[in-house]
Amino acid sequence: MLHVQNLSKSYGTFQALRDVSFSTPGGEVFGLLGPNGAGKTTLLRILATLLAPTSGRVTVNGLDTLQQAEAVRRCIGVVNGGMGLPQYLTGREVLRSFAAFYGLTHAQTEARIAELDARLDLGRTLDTRAGEYSTGMKQKVVIARAVIHDPAVLVLDEAASGLDIFARRTLLDFVAQTRAPGRLTLYSTHVMSEAEEVCDRVAILHQGQLVALDSIPAILQRTGERNLERAFFALLRGGEDHAV
Repeated sequence: MLHVQNLSKSYGTFQALRDVSFSTPGGEVFGLLGPNGAGKTTLLRILATLLAPTSGRVTVNGLDTLQQAEAVRRCIGVVNGGMGLPQYLTGREVLRSFAAFYGLTHAQTEARIAELDARLDLGRTLDTRAGEYSTGMKQKVVIARAVIHDPAVLVLDEAASGLDIFARRTLLDFVAQTRAPGRLTLYSTHVMSEAEEVCDRVAILHQGQLVALDSIPAILQRTGERNLERAFFALLRGGEDHAV
């Protein structure tokens, strides 16, 4: 579902990504972990066709992000912590407009909105203007908007940022439900407890380099730590001792 080959990205003399390579199959929630500045968002922006790499190649669902960018955009959904919504549209109007962009019929759109209402507990957000939303309400509609076309690959970049405990629980439960054959969810976060709960495997980035990639039980065994947060710090401290 995702293949990253020798990926590098430079901004002048600063290297945000350094020769990163990994692959992920379908049927899993794949975590992308690292401190601020590790290169997570840069990698995800390249995947989403928003940035071009300095070197290397990325394919999403068999599609090249440079050569087949439009096709890639049709098969992905993207959510980050800072996305906005048109203030004067209701949630239902937002979802209908994005469904139209993807060519869904009226019947398909209404069925999908009903499904997402059940899964994300959209409730009154559907018929309330976005300008009146709390942070949690807004993020639920942003997530629903990203998946209205039922994408094969879902990218969540710090999607739980700023959410209260109820909205965060809804998000994590939703992420767990996305695990299915032929589907891939990329979950980028610096909150280790979230990754430990929902991710099947994780990649850990530090200073633009891939430090580790494995299942969480394997990483805990390798580091001898009892939870992912402690293992994360052990990997960053150990560098070459625990590297991929």
